[in-house]
Amino acid sequence: MSDFNRKMNETGARVNKTVSEAAERLEKESTELIDYLNREVVPAVRDRSSKALRIAAGKLQELAEIMDKHKASSHEKKTE
Repeated sequence: MSDFNRKMNETGARVNKTVSEAAERLEKESTELIDYLNREVVPAVRDRSSKALRIAAGKLQELAEIMDKHKASSHEKKTE
C-alpha cells in the first residue's frame, strides 16, 4: 500500500506543478492581452468611432438640406 501512496503523492505533485505553471502562464498572458487591448485596440476603436460620428453628422446634414428643399418646394406648390 505504501507504493500506491507514493505514486499518488508523485502524481499529485506533478498535477500541482502543471496547474501552477499554467496559472502563471495564464496570468502573464492575460496581462499582455490587457496591455495590447489598451495600447492598440482601444485607440483604434476611438479613432474609428469619431470618424463614424463625423460621417453620420455629414449624412444628417445632407438629409436636413434635402428636407428643407422638399419643404420649400412643397410650400411653393401650396402658394400657387
